Amino acid sequence: MKKKLPIDFGHQFNGYMIDEDPSLSPPKKRFEVPDVVVSEFPSTKLWLPRVSSEKNGAYSSVYLSDGHSAVLRHDPFELFVRDDSSGDRVISLNSHGLFDFEQLKHKSEDDNWEEQFRSHTDRRPYGPQSVSFDVSFYGADYVYGIPERAASLALKPTRGPNVDESEPYRLFNLDVFEYIHDSPFGLYGSIPFMVSHGKTRGSSGFFWLNAAEMQIDVLAPGWDAESGIVLPSHRIDTFWMSEAGVVDAFFFIGPNPKDVLMQYTAVTGTPAMPQLFSIAYHQCRWNYRDEEDVEHVDSKFDELDIPYDVLWLDIEHTDGKRYFTWDRALFPHPEEMQRKLASKGRHMVTIVDPHIKRDDNFHLHKEASQKGYYVKDASGNDFDGWCWPGSSSYPDTLNPEIMSWWADKSAYQNYEGSTPSLYIWNDMNEPSVFNGPEVTMPRDVIHYGGVEHRELHNAYGYYFHMATANGLLKRGEGNDRPFVLSRALFAGSQRYGAVWTGDNTADWDHLRVSIPMVLTLGLTGMPFSGADVGGYFGNPEPELLVRWFFGYSFHIILIHQQLNKRNTELIKDAIHVRYALLPYFYTLFREANTTGVPVVRPLWMEFPSDEATFSNDEAFMVGSSLLVQGIYTERAKHASVHLPGKESWYDLRTGTVYKGGVTHKLEVTEESIPAFQRAGTIIARKDRFRQSSTQMANDPYTLVIALNSSQEAEGELYIDDGSSFNFLQGGYIHRRFIFSNGKLTSIDLAPASGSKGRYPSDAFIERIILLGHAPGSKNALVEPSNQKVDIELRPLWVLRAHSPAVTTIRRPNVWVAEDWTITVI
Repeated sequence: MKKKLPIDFGHQFNGYMIDEDPSLSPPKKRFEVPDVVVSEFPSTKLWLPRVSSEKNGAYSSVYLSDGHSAVLRHDPFELFVRDDSSGDRVISLNSHGLFDFEQLKHKSEDDNWEEQFRSHTDRRPYGPQSVSFDVSFYGADYVYGIPERAASLALKPTRGPNVDESEPYRLFNLDVFEYIHDSPFGLYGSIPFMVSHGKTRGSSGFFWLNAAEMQIDVLAPGWDAESGIVLPSHRIDTFWMSEAGVVDAFFFIGPNPKDVLMQYTAVTGTPAMPQLFSIAYHQCRWNYRDEEDVEHVDSKFDELDIPYDVLWLDIEHTDGKRYFTWDRALFPHPEEMQRKLASKGRHMVTIVDPHIKRDDNFHLHKEASQKGYYVKDASGNDFDGWCWPGSSSYPDTLNPEIMSWWADKSAYQNYEGSTPSLYIWNDMNEPSVFNGPEVTMPRDVIHYGGVEHRELHNAYGYYFHMATANGLLKRGEGNDRPFVLSRALFAGSQRYGAVWTGDNTADWDHLRVSIPMVLTLGLTGMPFSGADVGGYFGNPEPELLVRWFFGYSFHIILIHQQLNKRNTELIKDAIHVRYALLPYFYTLFREANTTGVPVVRPLWMEFPSDEATFSNDEAFMVGSSLLVQGIYTERAKHASVHLPGKESWYDLRTGTVYKGGVTHKLEVTEESIPAFQRAGTIIARKDRFRQSSTQMANDPYTLVIALNSSQEAEGELYIDDGSSFNFLQGGYIHRRFIFSNGKLTSIDLAPASGSKGRYPSDAFIERIILLGHAPGSKNALVEPSNQKVDIELRPLWVLRAHSPAVTTIRRPNVWVAEDWTITVI
């Protein structure tokens, strides 16, 4: 076998690869997943020709960085990372000797490796080729990650003592119809990345770059106890098995939760910076009938004074389910329809799936067929499967030439009727094949370079997503950030757009499970995710829909439902909260773009020593400043809310202060869900509501300062043009606000302006709210203008009826882009 040990001294992670021994002349090369590890990463690795020998040559070790070493035991094979200061292990591979590598074989007349699945036959031309091993996380209390599934945030044991009937966690992208909650079975996407966390050791992570079907067991304590006596051991053991591929593994040794995410995204890429409109409210349903229907929905939002930014069209808008086309009887003027929306700052998203209708009169199919751009079946013919259009074939976007060809289809001259305000939604890209085994593509289908589908299945949707995003990037001549929503996902998908949790159901259990699903995606590099609010299947009762809206005013929102006046007002209020907090969300997405740290986070990411947070997936943090507790039961009157940390928390709606480090039993009303701002933080809001986020660009800001016990607080605000890539050349504003000793200071965090110069903004700060400030102050002094302004009791939320009065610095009118101080006097 071939073994490589690349070491990176700049980050706390290391990798390891195991492949077939080429001297044994295997029948083919095993697939190594391309275009997931970012191009910058290999240049940071050092290949060390010599290593240190330990224990008479039985072990070899390599110093990594910050007091850690990678240690290799030669026989039997084991690899682990060690904390050199304590001698303790952090993470290990094959410590329990479960490594198995089924080598590829040349088929003889006597070999029969075929497998049957209902009416389908998998030829398995190279025989069984699975790979398996164990991974141990030391000092871990829980493990998380390996999406996508509708299950708890903390992964439950699947094998061992006291484990009831269970199956391994499965990573295999599938089009799952009405998926069930609390299940280990895989859904639409797969990210083979696991994060551990414990109170004493902190966090670590393990990533296996492999796109074949994978099954992972979390082993209960005592799983390996031969005598039946379970000895105490502060570690979590896991077992990983893949159908095919190589061992291309990465260890991330933290030690903090955010460190692990930064290390992982240093390998797979940080999330793309989204356009501002795309983190606002999306209006989506299956299906808007025609242009008149679109115009009616659009005008209804204006009539109700509800902002929205995106209206979506599903498959019925096309000409006979041919993508990149329009049904001209129902949508005769698509450009004009989009321009009307764009005049209000709104956008449109249309669906483009990977299955291409096999119709000789359809130009896309004709071109793909003539050029040989389709995935091939086991006999070498274009694969023909069944999906929405009927007989369909699938582009082989693993091939760089075909990926480029597909990208060109988004060009204005190729996608007739499209405009700059139109973006794309990739559905069914697992890929879904209605007449295939498990409603997907057969495993012995052949891709570019002779790669079997079994080897890359989980990455097919990733390459399609990449090709579509590249198309929008090319369409905008590199100046417009793409927006592409994908259902399938893989490691690296964060670089190309957003994902959603698929075809959920309108019930309370699906509202409940959507929170750990989104948290898990964030923990594995995908911060831009959300769920269909109210469910895709079924019709939610009004109370459920309102609860979903309030919870998802802190996530992506996609919905359509008829409601009475009272519930409409409640949902309108939830959407207004979302729009008010857009500056804070956009700042968090910039943080994710630069560090990989998710926008929506489990509580333990911010409070890593608080054991009460480790398995809590009913509440979540939005950044480091806001805590949200969902309501998941019908007619709930009370909620139990754990507010971690030593500092206080302020109710986001009322400003009421609550003690930290305590679990509170709070009354719940229909008007909101429990949400709190952390003492010691400052967040920026925009309190004027327009038809869309685009129209809010130059609106003034409100700063909400939540003072801690030392009467201090700080926070950040990031601003750019919301759409272009000018921010990469310095075209942005980044401010830090610090309140201390009665003075608020605005500090510039942006480096010296780049080629594009600073982003010019006419926005100013019109209100500064002081939560927790001692009463009595009447004025504040603004410098350098030497202007005295009033301090008064004003509503916490200007446009909300009966909002409590709080201490407010009125009309300081300082420019958001400039340095200044405001001192309470």
